[in-house]
Amino acid sequence: MTIFFTQVFRHNFFHADMHPGNVFVDITDPANPRYAAVDFGIIGELEPRDQYYLAANFLAFFDRDWQRIAELHLESGWIPSSARLSELTAAVRTVCEPIFNKPLGEISFAMVLLRLFEVARRFEMPVQPQLILLQKTLLNIEGLGRELYPELDLMKTARPVLREWMDERVGPRGLLRSLRRHWPDLAESLKMLPVVAQRAGRRAYEEEWELPIRERGAAEQRTQLETLTRRRDTLWVAGTLFLGGVLWLGLEADPHWAGWVLAVSGLATMAARLLRSRD
Repeated sequence: MTIFFTQVFRHNFFHADMHPGNVFVDITDPANPRYAAVDFGIIGELEPRDQYYLAANFLAFFDRDWQRIAELHLESGWIPSSARLSELTAAVRTVCEPIFNKPLGEISFAMVLLRLFEVARRFEMPVQPQLILLQKTLLNIEGLGRELYPELDLMKTARPVLREWMDERVGPRGLLRSLRRHWPDLAESLKMLPVVAQRAGRRAYEEEWELPIRERGAAEQRTQLETLTRRRDTLWVAGTLFLGGVLWLGLEADPHWAGWVLAVSGLATMAARLLRSRD
């Protein structure tokens, strides 16, 4: 099970035909036996976003957080965004809650996925071949694992692998590695930012701000213009803070925490501005 989850999440490919006939153990060194797989005729692969949502679904299942599972299905795009969150949460709870009534040694990840697929299909989930292949392989792995060790606790076995991977993926170190990896593209985009901002500003003045001025009275025009100006200035400040933080982290400047403070401050300012605009 550890090898399989390592393949799926660490290396982003997995042997998709791991029945007992394709799994061997090399005992050349009896004190250190090695896993050996043969017949790689079927290989599975997940998109990075599918990796994340799959791991997040499993971890939410461990925590019995049914609403989070429903939210992940919507966020991932596996089901249409028109689905109602409350109905989806209730459906997930209906199929997942009984699983926890079983002994830990009888809980099957493959059956969890199967039940979630059944729920998702009720909400018009399109066929996801990569996830179906994963679920089929899980059935083989779980069957082989329990044949060798009937007391196998899949939650205890898989949770540390998934938790560590998620921490590395979405934690500070993972974000920093991603910034380093994509820094050339980000730097090139930053060079274009003044031109984009200039064009956006000109368009805002010429197209979006002109229309209200023509149609409304002078007092209302002045009020709206001041509101739009404040909104623009706030977004400029937020963007500057965020990009400054990203630049600070990308250059690995000291102290590191200053970069995080700038980036988070920028995001918080932007979110507050957008929420206020929506109200």
